[in-house]
Amino acid sequence: MPSRRSHRPLRVAFAGVVAAATVLPLAGCGVLGIGGSNADLQIYSARHYDLEGAFKDFQDETGISVEFISGNDAELLQRLKAEGADGEADVFMTVDAGALWNAGDEGVLKPITSPALTEAVPADLRDSGNQWFGLAMRARTTMYNPDKVKPTDFDATNTYAGLTDSKWKGRLCMRDSTSAYTQSLVASLIDLDGRERTLATVKGWVANGVDIKSNDVELLKAIDAGTCDVGITNHYYLARELKKKPDLKVTPFWASQSGAGTHVNISGAGVVKTSDNAAQAQQLIEWLATKGQSAFVDGNHEYPVNASVKPEPVIANFGEFTRMPLSAQAYGSQNAEAVEVLSEAGYK
Repeated sequence: MPSRRSHRPLRVAFAGVVAAATVLPLAGCGVLGIGGSNADLQIYSARHYDLEGAFKDFQDETGISVEFISGNDAELLQRLKAEGADGEADVFMTVDAGALWNAGDEGVLKPITSPALTEAVPADLRDSGNQWFGLAMRARTTMYNPDKVKPTDFDATNTYAGLTDSKWKGRLCMRDSTSAYTQSLVASLIDLDGRERTLATVKGWVANGVDIKSNDVELLKAIDAGTCDVGITNHYYLARELKKKPDLKVTPFWASQSGAGTHVNISGAGVVKTSDNAAQAQQLIEWLATKGQSAFVDGNHEYPVNASVKPEPVIANFGEFTRMPLSAQAYGSQNAEAVEVLSEAGYK
């Protein structure tokens, strides 16, 4: 195993996240470790879902130890750029396709040659230049209270735009405009329908008196309680809530199945250009997309990107769906325009 550069000494138990202002230059970041003070791989990760199991399995199987620096996508990308050649990161892991595209566009990732990843990850879920690869997929779709809504009430061709229909007035809940989920959804609609049609869609949501919720769990609970009838959330939040409350009155409707398909986003990763352990970093990403795919996605009820891997039972019960092709470039390059559209429409 190649020797690892000396890491900063701060370590905490893997399950904990701590502020590390004296160690980390970016506020909001923290350190997680399962590999000791001289871990072989350092991962800059915006992903906080059930990290321990999959990476412990990888470490046990390969003997390659890992350490995490946690933060949000923007913080970690800023840190990678600031550190440059002096940085110690080996892998950059994000929870948004647009952030992956931005990392590639900013030149902080290393193109790699990997037949295993090319086979495991669909073309639109990986960078055409092999700088990053999707590892877990989530669907952002329509949720409804089956006591108040029938599936036939939805527009099956363009479900997101169909929520502008006046029949949904006073019945609609969504996430706030600062949510990356909202912004990526709107960016995907801009890519699909154009700016003006998307602006009309968002204005229609506002005209219907959309009730803005601070998070997806709050939104699902509101639908269950009957304070709103319809909303848009990531599918895995519903899976989590059903584990706690099996009789939750919320059902997913797969959006736009007669049209472009349901909006999806990905968590993914790439090898950092300045990594001194690039081969091991690539090995980790390959493992997560293949042998470790279930361990990586099942704990958070996400969909595997690898078509040969079955979804875990809770989300398998949601049924199959056709997804909208993902354009990471649109999510990244059109994020600012999505924010402008939300603001212009008066969406809070």
